[in-house]
Amino acid sequence: MTAEKRVHSPIAAAVSGLLSAAAALGAAELAAAPLRPQASPLLAVGSAFIDLTPEWLKDFAIRTFGADDKTVLLLGLVAAVAACAIAAGLLSTRRPRLAAGGLMTLGALATVAALSRPGAVPADALPSLVAAVTGAFALHVLRRARRPRPPRPGLPAPAEAPRTDRRALLRTGVAVLGFAAISAATGRMVNGARDAAAGGGGLALPLPSDPAPPLPSGSDLRLPGLSSFTTPNRSFYRVDTALVVPRVPYRDWRLRVHGLVDRPVELTFDQVLSRPLVERDITLTCVSNEVGGPYTGHARWLGIDLARLLREAGVRSEADQILSRSADGWTCGTPVEAVLDGRDALLAVGMNGEVLPAAHGFPARMIVPGLYGYVSATKWVTEIKLTRFADEQAYWTRRGWAESAPIKTASRIEVPKPFARIPAGRTTVAGTAWAQHRGVAAVEVRVDEGPWTRARLAPSPTPDTWRQWHLDWSATPGDHHLEVRAIDATGQVQPSQRTPPFPEGATGRHSVLVTVL
Repeated sequence: MTAEKRVHSPIAAAVSGLLSAAAALGAAELAAAPLRPQASPLLAVGSAFIDLTPEWLKDFAIRTFGADDKTVLLLGLVAAVAACAIAAGLLSTRRPRLAAGGLMTLGALATVAALSRPGAVPADALPSLVAAVTGAFALHVLRRARRPRPPRPGLPAPAEAPRTDRRALLRTGVAVLGFAAISAATGRMVNGARDAAAGGGGLALPLPSDPAPPLPSGSDLRLPGLSSFTTPNRSFYRVDTALVVPRVPYRDWRLRVHGLVDRPVELTFDQVLSRPLVERDITLTCVSNEVGGPYTGHARWLGIDLARLLREAGVRSEADQILSRSADGWTCGTPVEAVLDGRDALLAVGMNGEVLPAAHGFPARMIVPGLYGYVSATKWVTEIKLTRFADEQAYWTRRGWAESAPIKTASRIEVPKPFARIPAGRTTVAGTAWAQHRGVAAVEVRVDEGPWTRARLAPSPTPDTWRQWHLDWSATPGDHHLEVRAIDATGQVQPSQRTPPFPEGATGRHSVLVTVL
């Protein structure tokens, strides 16, 4: 009797609930592995949550957590599941049927979320159903293990309250936890193997028949603290609605061009590579970018001429929208005229001399210079439908964002950083400016609301790229307010009044406060 200690019933019940949830999620991971990761309960519910998130909450998440917003969402879902599991465990002590019913209800909600996803099939319900049944069964087994052990035959009943058999509870808990770990690990191994097979590792892209010229000498100022002119793939911003990066086997990938066209087209990945490839320098910007924000980056893209592809299909005169769809069901509405007006719109398969990374759209994505990404840059694209804005709406336009979203003239100060403490004397103020498809004609800086001073512009290869700029400043001791504005090639000056990103992109001037010692 001394080796067995009394187990505090509420704690044991709460732990039982957590172990049941772990078993449920592990079983769901295993069940989703042969299907697709998006069918797992956490991802299905998370994706549905993203779809239902109001704009103010979306903007708050991006501003606060940046590229980690999806990680924070998943951690929040895990915390919510843990809280529900603890509640179910505590409830199972006195109301086991109600506790099991609660778990089944959660499974039913996850099933609805999975089946509501674009492109969902009936099999997508399986992981959530498996999770519900597994969780309820594990909770039942653990509850039985928590039952007080009966007195030994021939011995009088103890005067004190019966004690839980700690060894039995520990054995059962370890077994449930082991099942959860093995199931989850096996599911992840299957997903990992599928992802490796789907990726473009070892794939060699053909050389472009129309290569981009070398970058002009001096386009990258190479100043400490200043963004490089070309953004490395690993550092390029990622903003999308996918909780996990879709993995599309390029040998199975198809692009369908249809709708208001005379000659529908369907292309395989090999057929795309067999066409003349062009290489272009293009800077992308996300509409979620706040004034001075990080969601802009430059890359050298490789792909086929998108306008040429559309002309082959024969775009009908009544079509004014390109409704493109990604492998995860997300849709994007692009003005037809923006692709056919002569700009370097691409169906891209390469990025900075490499195969397009999975996080940025492999096997193929759209690139349309001069437009914010939500109306131009569909990743993992599988379908291009010619239609009309009056007939169909894309993902973000259904939520109130503008149909046509040209990138606004913008600039930011990157050197010195906000609240920097710098020595007095000659110092460099530098940053980047962009006005894609119009080009940046000038950048001006002022100190403490004084006169505007023209900065020196680094050369840029095309109007579709950003430009670096710098200014020599004789810094005097004290606190100073530095402000920047850009002027595009049409003469439009970056406005002073700040507006939020919704519904068509942020405006306003970027500024920093510094202390000169």
